[in-house]
Amino acid sequence: MQRELSRIQFKTIDDQSLRAWPLPMPPTDGDKEQRGRAIVIGGSREVPGAVLLAANAVLHAGAGKVTLAVGASIAPQLALAIPESRVIALPETEAGAIAPESAQILESVLSRADSILIGPGMQHEESVCAFVEKALPMAGGAKIILDASAMALVRSQPQYAQRLEETALADGFLRRYAAQVLLTPHAGEMAHLTGLDKEEIASDSATIAMTAAQRWNATIALKGGRTFIAAPGGQLWLHEGGNVGLAVSGSGDTLAGIIAGLAARGAPLEQACVWGVALHARAGEYLASHSGPMGYLIRDLSAKIPMLMHQLSTP
Repeated sequence: MQRELSRIQFKTIDDQSLRAWPLPMPPTDGDKEQRGRAIVIGGSREVPGAVLLAANAVLHAGAGKVTLAVGASIAPQLALAIPESRVIALPETEAGAIAPESAQILESVLSRADSILIGPGMQHEESVCAFVEKALPMAGGAKIILDASAMALVRSQPQYAQRLEETALADGFLRRYAAQVLLTPHAGEMAHLTGLDKEEIASDSATIAMTAAQRWNATIALKGGRTFIAAPGGQLWLHEGGNVGLAVSGSGDTLAGIIAGLAARGAPLEQACVWGVALHARAGEYLASHSGPMGYLIRDLSAKIPMLMHQLSTP
């Protein structure tokens, strides 16, 4: 069973708390630069669609500009699928993954970004981690979302990826970078990152999310029927909602894209995550109410985000 939450201080994510924490809005005469630049890095020959889902979500969340950095073999198709985007073709490994050394190509783009999403559709964990290690120092003060296999960066650092019941380090290794970092694991992914059992994580999600946030110096969104969002400074939020229809391929890519879009607009990383989780769940509830609890397509989810944001921004 979930540990008794009454002993843990947290904020509940609901309509009232969201309206009390409004998203930053550009001026009515603002241009696309004022709405922020987001970069989505990901994809592979086997999973090109994850970047498509994430990039659409970035734009529907209100970012002004989105750049896709993907393997050369899938770049032309994505450029046609998302005409609003800039697409950068990156060198690939023989297996069709983004080559780690291709991070150097992105240095000038990363340095100007407001938010950077790395991970949707990326394959081959070792090469992904090598790419992320090269890319993070180039990101300046951008807000970074590590999703899917990109989260394994914390696992690739043995001195920081020990079992979380050990004493948390006061200076997590991600502190070495100027960027703020968010990780978005579900229970299975958190088990992979920490060495804990999935059942152990499910039974004490709040404590594990808080410990991981402090140990890695990153915001953690530990996803599930109950999603806990923990910040390195000790803040904790709880969201309950959504439906079983969201438990399908592409759902996490879309959530990560929503967060990246909100962060590009100027929302602090914790706020972008809190709002992103809520909007993702509410979009799922909207689709379920109109087409049934299962079988709706995740590709339809992000198109509901502008309407839901507007409703939650209206007193």
